[in-house]
Amino acid sequence: MKHLAAYLLLGLAGNTSPSAENIKEVLSSVGIEADTERLEKLISELEGKDIQQVRKNICGRVEHHSNSHDS
Repeated sequence: MKHLAAYLLLGLAGNTSPSAENIKEVLSSVGIEADTERLEKLISELEGKDIQQVRKNICGRVEHHSNSHDS
């Protein structure tokens, strides 16, 4: 989750194609060490995808999950 959060943060800052190194820099700036294996998997899964669409999909899932627990 921390890798995805850093990826999305970079996207909000205008980086439309964050690299593994970009994500490592964000994480290390707050004292978190990246898990190289997970990071590489994330990058490969998101490669070529529109970062704004990824963000919208995630926000939609979180909203749906929140609404299903409100009942």
